[in-house]
Amino acid sequence: MIQSVSNRYIQSERMFKQAEKSIPGGVNSPVRAFKSVGGNPVFMKRANGAFLYDVDGNEYVDYINSWGPMILGYNHKDVVLAIQEQLRLATTFGAPTEVETELAELIKVMVPSLDLIRFVSSGTEACMSALRLARGYTKRNKFIKFSGCYHGHADPFLVQAGSGLATLNIQNTPGVPSAVTDDTLVAPYNDIAAVEQLFEDYPNEIAALIIEPIAGNMGCIRPADGFLEKLRELCNTNGTVLIFDEVMTGFRITPGGVQEFMGVEADLVTYGKVIGGGLPVGAFGGKKEIMNHIAPLGQVYQAGTLSGNPLAISAGYATLKVLNENPEIYTNLQNTGALLKKEIHQILSQKGVTHSINQVGSMISISFGEKEITNFEDITASSIEKFNEFFHFMLSHGIYLPPSGYETWFISDAISSSHIDKTLTAIRKFK
Repeated sequence: MIQSVSNRYIQSERMFKQAEKSIPGGVNSPVRAFKSVGGNPVFMKRANGAFLYDVDGNEYVDYINSWGPMILGYNHKDVVLAIQEQLRLATTFGAPTEVETELAELIKVMVPSLDLIRFVSSGTEACMSALRLARGYTKRNKFIKFSGCYHGHADPFLVQAGSGLATLNIQNTPGVPSAVTDDTLVAPYNDIAAVEQLFEDYPNEIAALIIEPIAGNMGCIRPADGFLEKLRELCNTNGTVLIFDEVMTGFRITPGGVQEFMGVEADLVTYGKVIGGGLPVGAFGGKKEIMNHIAPLGQVYQAGTLSGNPLAISAGYATLKVLNENPEIYTNLQNTGALLKKEIHQILSQKGVTHSINQVGSMISISFGEKEITNFEDITASSIEKFNEFFHFMLSHGIYLPPSGYETWFISDAISSSHIDKTLTAIRKFK
């Protein structure tokens, strides 16, 4: 039930003020703070299917999916059962479990390009470890990333790092020594000439090229035709490890991720979000030739006390098993995304609202401006003020969007035609 605007967030406001006394900014991840969109965050109490329910009893159709993991919707019966069964055994062992191998084998079935996989506890850890492995394998230090792509908050990646920093208008990150980022080379997304120039400027020095193959931290952006193919070619020519950061897109776009969707294979791939089924999991994997260099097989060290946590791995295995056995889910997600894009575009166009919508599968984003969004510069030129107005309007009408104009929305399989109708009805009222 949606309360009047004047009193609908009383408990959230109280909880936020209390949280600020013990937690920096009152939140444990910066974008949750609503700093970009204004106002204070909404505190959630429970969720089910496609809905979130806050502490004041307000109901929201959810387009965040906990920032991506909840592709099946909240409280999917198979995922809940898997967690319950493991919980009866133990929450952690700090020792190998069979379910780790089962999940690794299932991932290899869904992503045939992977030979070996190492589980970690977050997407940040996965990207950090993949870069270290690439550097150890090639015995080089420099790497290329793209402006607007976010690969977690490890020091080397916090250069032009997309949504999180852009949302808070952080230009330079205190605490990151310049020496750590001296080997970070940055190119504009979708600009192959800039990448070619970097390879020319630093011959035989570039260990890795890491990219969100479909970007999700400057809105949803699809790579230009031939862009990924050319990156693959350049990495082959220069002995550089190509890393696809599929923390967002892995098992969300297709069963095999962007590698399957675009037909381009990476040397290493990083994962998170969906593979944990809503619990904290990350992973990196790739060719045996490279993965054999990670400890204990090789000299590149990586470790984690809770890596392969059986609760999280069980939730992830249950999620991927459902996706693998029901490929029609991906067709449904694509159809839902395409329908939302079409209908929202039609509504906003009829209203004369200047906008651009990008959509790939179950990822979609709206920006307010003249330009089509193809890179980070484009989205920074759009109207963040208009997005903020849109965000709060939708929130007040029971639609929960990411609280930043730089983030992509995520669609779950629990979204039905009635949820779409509710979303479109709200947008029709937006001015």
